[in-house]
Amino acid sequence: MTAAALSQLGTKHVAKGIGRLTTQVIESGSGSYITMVGGRKMLDFTTGIGVANLGHCHPAVTKAAQSQIGKLVHGQVNIAFQKPYLDLIESLIPLMPHKSLDTFFFWNSGAEAVEAAVKLARHATKKQNIIVMQGSYHGRTFGTMAMTRSKTVYGEGFAPLMPGVFSVPFPYCAQCSIAKHSDGKHNFQNCCMDPLLQLELLLKQESAPSDTAAIVIEPVLGEGGYVPPPAHYLARLREICDKNNILLVADEVQCGFGRTGKMFAVEHWDVRPDIMIMAKGIANGFPLSAIVSRKELMDTQKPGSIGGTYAGNAVSCAAGVAVAKAFRDERILDNVNARGAELRATLDAAKADPQTGAVIYDVRGLGLMLAVECVPGHGYASKIQARCMEKGMLVLTTSIYDTIRFIPPLNITKEDMAKGCQIIKEAIEEVATGEKPVETRMRGQALE
Repeated sequence: MTAAALSQLGTKHVAKGIGRLTTQVIESGSGSYITMVGGRKMLDFTTGIGVANLGHCHPAVTKAAQSQIGKLVHGQVNIAFQKPYLDLIESLIPLMPHKSLDTFFFWNSGAEAVEAAVKLARHATKKQNIIVMQGSYHGRTFGTMAMTRSKTVYGEGFAPLMPGVFSVPFPYCAQCSIAKHSDGKHNFQNCCMDPLLQLELLLKQESAPSDTAAIVIEPVLGEGGYVPPPAHYLARLREICDKNNILLVADEVQCGFGRTGKMFAVEHWDVRPDIMIMAKGIANGFPLSAIVSRKELMDTQKPGSIGGTYAGNAVSCAAGVAVAKAFRDERILDNVNARGAELRATLDAAKADPQTGAVIYDVRGLGLMLAVECVPGHGYASKIQARCMEKGMLVLTTSIYDTIRFIPPLNITKEDMAKGCQIIKEAIEEVATGEKPVETRMRGQALE
């Protein structure tokens, strides 16, 4: 079947509710590149929305999965232990950001893991309410729709949603009205910390601490715009949780597994979560997610209260073991920080340039989780995205603000990063000079 015929088949028979960047059809992937049906090869700065963190079809991960398929594909978690599941726990324990995080439950997707964390928090505390951040993304299942606050599209028309969910502002300094009207007094380096005041007000006015089970936060906002918090914010959030007997849940689905230059983003601020949620990069594309907490908390749940048909699939767990080993053997974090510095320098230079800086409002991020927020009102991000695609590179937009995000493989080579930086530089320059590419189908709307 031709590429056009395959695309027509997808358009006709795949659910319309799935948004996508392009109607092209991916045939294969290798390292930092994907190849479309028809032969077009593209540099991938999306990695399946931060999933193929070690590049497509990483040799060691592929080999581990292939080997496991010949031994055991499905070892149902409610029947018995299976070896890859336990091997993965053994591999992950040394990587955890705090020694108290020692007891695991594996599931399939990030949204399922978020719901598992909510179940644990509510059951362990005997309290109902959950507090999330404005701009957060936690999933599109029934429970997580209520928690996702990055865009209304994810919950629009599906009400009533799960009750007991409240939201407070995330410290998004680039869009903070106090910072904007402070004559430079407040900014990312000197945050007004108003979001913490808003949280304390919420605990007094809307959800009493005695009713609040957990605060769930992405340590770096993902779909909300790749926004890291200012210094000291997470530490003070931890203090508020401790003071009010509220669990702190870190959703590391997108920012975890090396994406920010640390194994987990909370390590940048040395903050201990009570529960941590993992997915995406954990198995480099194989369906797998997890929550981890301290044993006394996890052990409050009765046998049979959690589980799932495909939870902790043996092949996915074997892939996860290979991923953890690759991080050690290939010094992945060193590469993240080196390549991240190169990409950040390109973006900062574009903002500093009088011509290209006219379209750029903010540059931010950590490691290889970087974003450019464009001057609003012109659709610049979607135009830059379209120009990058014309030049042979996949990138994604995100956020209700006009933002383009960059999510290359964590093991991208210096040469491929240089190629990507040149494409980005040229795309921004061309859009800044008034060239008008055909905008992408998503028109600046993120997929996730």
